[in-house]
Amino acid sequence: MSDENFSPPTAPIPAVPPNDTLPKNSWDLKIWLWPVSLFLTVLVIAGAWVYTSKQKNQNLSNKNISSIETALTSELEQKVIPLNTTLPVVWGDLGKKLVASGALDLVKFQDIYANRGGLDEASLALLKNDNNGQIEITPANSGLWLNLLWALGLANKNAILDKGPMSDPQYGGAGNFASTGGWTIATGQAMDHYSRHDFIKLSPEQELLVAKVAQNIYRPCCGNSTLFPDCNHGMAMLGLLELLASQGKNEEQMYQTALTVNSYWFPENYLTIARYLQENGQSWDQVKPQEILGADYSSSTGYQNILNKTVPVSPKPSPGCGV
Repeated sequence: MSDENFSPPTAPIPAVPPNDTLPKNSWDLKIWLWPVSLFLTVLVIAGAWVYTSKQKNQNLSNKNISSIETALTSELEQKVIPLNTTLPVVWGDLGKKLVASGALDLVKFQDIYANRGGLDEASLALLKNDNNGQIEITPANSGLWLNLLWALGLANKNAILDKGPMSDPQYGGAGNFASTGGWTIATGQAMDHYSRHDFIKLSPEQELLVAKVAQNIYRPCCGNSTLFPDCNHGMAMLGLLELLASQGKNEEQMYQTALTVNSYWFPENYLTIARYLQENGQSWDQVKPQEILGADYSSSTGYQNILNKTVPVSPKPSPGCGV
């Protein structure tokens, strides 16, 4: 074969892929992913910062609300249930008479209070001394006064007990109510002392005054007025009204004193009522006590209506509802 006719074989030329399909090495990927990773990290940190800031703001907001509520409650408590109130009425030797008559059995009474820290000297003086002065009521002793006035209202001779709703035959006798059946610290049975003792003697005019005021004073635990004292608070209020009338207090003084005492016995209810009045542009001191003590505010139904229109106020713990 001659050199002229010789042609060297040719190898096929591989195809070159386009630039956008060329494989990237790991360094290229790292360069491309780094800003993406940085962006995502910043986004996560920013989101966490926003969330934390919102939580802090929410916590501060809650603390501010709590502080406002505390300040509001404290302000209302000073008006509605101050640390100490002297009532315009003298207790005298009524406690001693209650014990002597058996309407209040001192041994049973002390046994009950033994589980509550016992009766101090000032409390025992109310049951043993002849010359006790004006009634001083506090959040701490309001339960004690509830019991003492309960005994007085139950045992003192009164036409409201003899001829009022308590004696209506449809109820099967006066002994079937909480105010009578619940009084377990008398000598004998509660009904042995029901309207039996002349601790307080009222004139006919004073009896009418007591009845007039009693029918306008309600209590948040019941739907009845003091004219129908079927629970301990009602019976205690009756005793207080008799005491006030016997010492020459007029109708306005009786309502004012009754509201003061009811407020100590039902602190949450009356603090909430005070708040409701405040929210509606009325100060606690501006509204007549007779109006607040009426059915629209102080009955169980009336208070529930108030509660539907405002937020209840929670006071410091009270000593409870007595015996």
